[in-house]
Amino acid sequence: MATLRVSSALASSLTSTSSSLHCHPSSFTKFQSSPIWTLSFAVTSLCSRRGKRMAHSIARATLGLTQINQTEAPKISFAAKEIDLVEWKGDILAVGATEKDSARDENSKFQNPLLQKLDSKLGGLLSEASSEEDFSGKSGQSTILRIPGLGSKRIALVGLGSSTSSTAAYRSLGEAVAAAAKSAQASNIGVALASTDGLSAESKLSSASAIATGALLGIFEDTRFKSESKKPKLKSLDILGLGTGSEIEKKLKRASDVCAGVILGRELVNAPANVLTPAVLADEAKNIASTYSDVFSANILDVEQCKELKMGSYLAVAEASANLPHFIHLCYKPSGGEIKKKIALVGKGLTFDSGGYNIKTGPGCLIELMKFDMGGAAAVLGAAKALGQIKPAGVEVHFIVAACENMISGTGMRPGDIITASNGKTIEVNNTDAEGRLTLADALVYACNQGVEKIVDLATLTGACVVALGPSIAGIFTPSDDLAKEVVAASEVSGEKLWRMPMEDSYWDSMKSGVADMVNTGGREGGAITAALFLKQFVDEKVQWMHIDLAGPVWSDKKKNATGFGVSTLVEWVLKNSTN
Repeated sequence: MATLRVSSALASSLTSTSSSLHCHPSSFTKFQSSPIWTLSFAVTSLCSRRGKRMAHSIARATLGLTQINQTEAPKISFAAKEIDLVEWKGDILAVGATEKDSARDENSKFQNPLLQKLDSKLGGLLSEASSEEDFSGKSGQSTILRIPGLGSKRIALVGLGSSTSSTAAYRSLGEAVAAAAKSAQASNIGVALASTDGLSAESKLSSASAIATGALLGIFEDTRFKSESKKPKLKSLDILGLGTGSEIEKKLKRASDVCAGVILGRELVNAPANVLTPAVLADEAKNIASTYSDVFSANILDVEQCKELKMGSYLAVAEASANLPHFIHLCYKPSGGEIKKKIALVGKGLTFDSGGYNIKTGPGCLIELMKFDMGGAAAVLGAAKALGQIKPAGVEVHFIVAACENMISGTGMRPGDIITASNGKTIEVNNTDAEGRLTLADALVYACNQGVEKIVDLATLTGACVVALGPSIAGIFTPSDDLAKEVVAASEVSGEKLWRMPMEDSYWDSMKSGVADMVNTGGREGGAITAALFLKQFVDEKVQWMHIDLAGPVWSDKKKNATGFGVSTLVEWVLKNSTN
């Protein structure tokens, strides 16, 4: 990942799950396709290599004697119920309230009918206590009271913000519920909205899905590398007052399926480079294909196969590492029915990026976080896992990752070298730390050769994009207005934030070389744009293509953890292209 010196902390997130390795029987078992989700892990070891590289690679897999703890993740069952909240029984009753819902009368009593009813049952204690804590329904506010008088042991008010609540607000409600459950060691939680006025039937379903998603992701903790950890006790979550029946049950199951992919993405990014090597990432892809063998096939290309395809750009980046590159190609095909769309998801898969000879140095270089430089790959594989559970019809999806490390050695790529990509275009390397685009170049050519109509690539590509959009928003670049509308619409459903950036063709002048077809980096200004223009050189003009630079939102500096960004949007986009 190219680092911009003026950038602040480059954020990025994805999760790490070591999967079963091809030559070893031990495996990582992850989510089941049910509203009840489970996680379990087992320690894996690396496949052997030949000669010196074999011994070195095995040593790297256990560098520092790090082993992955066996963990038993919580199981959560969802239920949608229509019940009087006063009668609901459980550990915590959480009510999401907007600023409008939280309005008071001249006696500081709630005006909202549902809150009035709860307050009356509690003898006015709810309004009194929340008033003392200055609860006004603003986003991020919450108050939790342990009080007698209701079926629940505790009642929580959670602020949703303005009167028009978004997917993000409902997801935050779910996350707040998960935090409350952890703090109180609660087993059973009920969640309701203070008011459902103005919510259509579809909006109620979406709200329930977002609440469940927030709770699932909020309760999850990646403790595989901790010597001690607490096991969450949350077992069940009731969605109250948003409807019942098959439609909401389907939505809750879908939320569970997508969360399985998001958590895989988080685990992949969280895993350190001494555990998650290119070989392990490839075996995670194999594990997905094996788990969902009715719809998935896997093809992992080795160095010799990549040479046959003339992937000089990708192989040049990988040349300095003792850990061999693995080119990952998963293909999803529904088990029956006509294929109406063929699309591809391409993820940058640098399991570690030292910067190469342009080594990352100085404040803000974030070399210690460069395990997250495979955030795009994590999003792609997370989406594959989720789609393996959902099984959309009518769409063929190719998941492509050129996995490798960018290291330093006597055999490594040097500044000034000229390399040749698989479409025959030559590249003068003027910065070895702009390596991600070199791996994506051959991955995009390969994707086009699969006969797809649309491609979305995801990469933690530039510090420039973080400077432009900050840590919470991913930049999207595409010449296609239609594709932009599709992906943005998917992101609005998922709650992930995207912002379309310009593809300014005149900036390509800074990418011209005197001795090759192009250089791999331009000037300091507009670095995210010139990176996108570089990728465009490797996409067939007949293919609709989008590049997503998610360097900012894939990692949470606050939580010091991966976010799983991108998975939800990719799944939603694929579903929009399916016939489900």
